[in-house]
Amino acid sequence: MKEIKLSPSLLSANFANLQDDLDKINRSEADWLHIDIMDGVFVPNISFGFPVLKYVAKLSKKPLDVHLMIVQPEKFITEVKELGTMLMNVHYEACTHLHRVVQQIKAAGMQAGVTLNPATPVCMLADIIEELDLVLLMSVNPGFGGQKFIPHTLQKVSELRELIERTHSHALIEVDGGVNLETAPLLKQAGADVLVAGNAVFKAPDMIEMVHQLKNI
Repeated sequence: MKEIKLSPSLLSANFANLQDDLDKINRSEADWLHIDIMDGVFVPNISFGFPVLKYVAKLSKKPLDVHLMIVQPEKFITEVKELGTMLMNVHYEACTHLHRVVQQIKAAGMQAGVTLNPATPVCMLADIIEELDLVLLMSVNPGFGGQKFIPHTLQKVSELRELIERTHSHALIEVDGGVNLETAPLLKQAGADVLVAGNAVFKAPDMIEMVHQLKNI
């Protein structure tokens, strides 16, 4: 069975000791670093802006997996690219002209991802799935860490896997929200490729060991 990719979520890091947390992630088996940018408009929370992220980008040795939970994410394509971002991820629900935004992200030299909120069905991506490098399924309502996993996500992962295979898309399936040692095996079995883990990693007594366990479920 394929190895799962792990993208620890910076949102759960200790920002009073950020350099130490990032050093542990750098030394771990984590594949990417997941960064949630929130604007307090699209989601009911504000996370961090580009002055902080420029510092994070310098410290991180992992490819940046940047998730914009904001309105009009296309306005910040240049700033996201300047961080050295590997993949820029925007919400289906936030983009009136989604195809155009995906093309702009790719033209900037990044991989393009699209996120679906829990209540948005997978079928909404049928006309663009072949253009995408990744689809992120939210398994909690976006905005806050530490929420309980929504079980219906497992069915959505299976539906998305079927859509990807039917259209011969190369998109990876990423899942964010409530990922831990209990839910991770279920998500892998359903067809997920990448797991975003926040509290499960950053609140663990041994972050490096927790990453190892999640990578080897």
